[in-house]
Amino acid sequence: MEAQVERLTNALLEKNHMLSYAQARTWIECLLDDFEAAFAKSGRPGGNELTERVVLDWIDHYGSHLHLFETEVENLFSGDHGLLH
Repeated sequence: MEAQVERLTNALLEKNHMLSYAQARTWIECLLDDFEAAFAKSGRPGGNELTERVVLDWIDHYGSHLHLFETEVENLFSGDHGLLH
């Protein structure tokens, strides 16, 4: 799992140079958790390969704009406040 998070974090950093490493990793952890939770609720079998493929698609489509995302929990994504987990 750690290797997967690292690969996806690096993919996001290649796509978006406005994010710090900690911000990119937080985004990846949130995207992975969100997709896995949604898939678990649907009752469909997922797996790490499917999850990684979907998150890579999201990075390709939205990764360059993630630094523009506004949220009520700005402290998660502003500055280098460490990792989510």
